[in-house]
Amino acid sequence: MLAALFAAALAISGSCDLEHPSGRPGCTRAAVDALPMNSLQVIGTHNSYKMAIAPKEMEQLRKANAKAATELDYSHIKLTDQLNTGARQLELDYVYDPQGGRYSTPLFRKVVPDTTPYDLTPMARPGLKVLHVPDIDYRSVCPLFVDCLREIRAWSKAHPDHVPILIIMNLKQDNLKIPGAEPLLPFDAKAMDAIDAEIRSVFPESELITPDKVQGRHKTLREAVLAGAWPRLKAARGKFMFAIDEPPKVVAVYQGGRTSLEGRVCFINSPDEASPAAGYFTLNEPIELAERIRKDVRAGFIVRTRADADTYEARKGDYERQKQAFASGAQYVSTDYMQPDPRLGPYEAHLPGGGLARLNPVRAAN
Repeated sequence: MLAALFAAALAISGSCDLEHPSGRPGCTRAAVDALPMNSLQVIGTHNSYKMAIAPKEMEQLRKANAKAATELDYSHIKLTDQLNTGARQLELDYVYDPQGGRYSTPLFRKVVPDTTPYDLTPMARPGLKVLHVPDIDYRSVCPLFVDCLREIRAWSKAHPDHVPILIIMNLKQDNLKIPGAEPLLPFDAKAMDAIDAEIRSVFPESELITPDKVQGRHKTLREAVLAGAWPRLKAARGKFMFAIDEPPKVVAVYQGGRTSLEGRVCFINSPDEASPAAGYFTLNEPIELAERIRKDVRAGFIVRTRADADTYEARKGDYERQKQAFASGAQYVSTDYMQPDPRLGPYEAHLPGGGLARLNPVRAAN
């Protein structure tokens, strides 16, 4: 079975757009749809929800911590626009707020009154709140997690043939060490259950790629992944895969006492390749971790890496990290610059060869 799939992959042209096959020899819908979903490579966005820090607040931050200000000086357009532009991986980070109102009055907004419009009224509602750094970098294109998901699903229903989209999530629970900052609630077992509940309140089971669906009758998720059990593109089109991008101590709370991730919606950033729950890895350093990424991709795991970080590449016009990210074979490569920031220069990131999804260069050569 695996040998046949590799042979099919080799028959597909390197210039074939896997989302919209042309029908020409080497790029037929039938051949593309027979591939497992881990045979693709796409581009996405890092901190996809993030709006720019308001000018006066940024000025204050720059005075207090110039390095942090530089690293936080980026923003993104609306999620729908990102998806229209070609993003097939999104990142939504959030804080736990089951009662609502906990993050309605950000510290920076009180300390540095700024007239830049921003509607904080959604923060009064109960539920997960999407933001980057509470009290400082709090502006989001969709403050409520469920509202972000509804927007994404609406786009998906209008574009049902899209390749599977990965949504990764950071769980914000580390308190800021500044006077007056709002204490963050921990992501305990109840909070982890709330993550699944909010996702399931928007997405029906038929639109999700879950650990259980991949594991099937295998003893563990890892065993299934190594056996090539990812769904074929035909079955994965129009669907979403969620992954919690956190270190072992945090994902252990989400996993609980499960052998793998039975009953859970999300995959986790696996502690290591030997974990029974191993299926997905966040490996954000494509130069330093190049061989590790290639090894994991060859084995069958799904990997996300980054083409740029902390505005460095955009300011320097440095494309080396981006080049290595795509060459690594990571299925999902994220960027802050699907469009250039004219303040910084012409730097931008795009999938090599154009198109929305291409044949994974490492899987094709496996």
